[in-house]
Amino acid sequence: MRVLIRGGEIIDPANSREHEVLDLLLVDGKVASIGSNLPVDGAKAIDARGLIVAPGLVDMHVHFREPGQEHKETIRSGTRAAARGGFTSAAAMANTQPVADSPRIIRDIVDRAERDSIINVFPIGSVSVGLRGEELVDVGGLVSAGAVAISDDGKPVRNPEIMRQALMRCKEYGIPLISHCEELMDAYAGWTVNRGQISSKLGLIGLPNSAEERMVERDVKLAEDTGAHLHVAHVSTAGSVELIRRAKEKDVNVTAEATPHHFTLTDVAVEKYGANAKMSPPLRSQEDVDAVIAGLSDGTIDAIVTDHAPHTQAEKALGIEEAPFGVVGLETCLPLVITRLVNAGHLTMSEAVAEMTVKPARILNLSKGTLSEGADADVTIVDMEKEQVVDVSKFESKGRNTPFAGWKLKGWPVMTIVGGKIVVTSNG
Repeated sequence: MRVLIRGGEIIDPANSREHEVLDLLLVDGKVASIGSNLPVDGAKAIDARGLIVAPGLVDMHVHFREPGQEHKETIRSGTRAAARGGFTSAAAMANTQPVADSPRIIRDIVDRAERDSIINVFPIGSVSVGLRGEELVDVGGLVSAGAVAISDDGKPVRNPEIMRQALMRCKEYGIPLISHCEELMDAYAGWTVNRGQISSKLGLIGLPNSAEERMVERDVKLAEDTGAHLHVAHVSTAGSVELIRRAKEKDVNVTAEATPHHFTLTDVAVEKYGANAKMSPPLRSQEDVDAVIAGLSDGTIDAIVTDHAPHTQAEKALGIEEAPFGVVGLETCLPLVITRLVNAGHLTMSEAVAEMTVKPARILNLSKGTLSEGADADVTIVDMEKEQVVDVSKFESKGRNTPFAGWKLKGWPVMTIVGGKIVVTSNG
């Protein structure tokens, strides 16, 4: 199959291409060539004039819920949501039911993805058996089965010796350990929101910034001691950003990610959106939001992820104290990045594309996130001028739990191509 994307503005940070108006030819699932006035030669022609042509977006942190919680999401529905959001690759977290803590479960997820997915799905295995933090998994077995990283995301690894052993095994197998940094203490039991004025006003138990920062500090020290690759998930506080910045200055092998909700919203949103603004880690203060944005701008934070976490409407209707943590994000991530970061002058479009393509791909050691000749023909085409209101009734995801419903955003993906095959042709 031949596809010729004509006259688009190529942004390919992996090859230092920035707003170059060129043609892109895809042949048999691979990038064949980039150049001016390429001949059609029987290819399906796509007019991309005035549009951005970028490598397919890579989300290294999603929850597709399958196996075990298919009432919330499936690989089928989740990957269609991802494609609609411009994502061509996604790494699925391990907190499924059963937990992805064995080669058998990893292989099952791979098989399900081959059957039902329309994008590339890469499973992440757990750090501990059953996410209980007591026994280290067979890291080598998970990697052999297809896991690209390990993480107990949703829970921290409380035992520092288990964490140290896990980091050493990750170093041995050349994968990152993705850490959910949260200190668990009785004083925080039952927390629902950030500790601050909003928690006091609403009479809710709050989680302080220090709960994240102390665990970031511990894990960074363990990464420094072991030389292993630590990746800090969903950074949410100013202190965490600074700890990661200092670690990088010391050449510690640490990378980090941030979500749109943590660079867009503060804990004040809880008053307006209720349980749809309940996530872990919680929304923080404006100072923290500003620090996360600064971290993305100066490269301290490497990747933008969604932490896509679908729940049923009935679950979120339980209210702020009883509802589960999490929001959906695959279908709103890119326009939020463009509206709140690029158009606001915090990132160039090229920097934003890098943080959603080649950087997460490199963290996970994936051959993705580039338009190099011979690379997989995963492409996202973006209309920077397209304005659209977030309409949850049109979501492909089963989840509707988002605080961004009704927001008008500018800059939407309009075509998603995976392996040379067009899987989404509009976003309306």
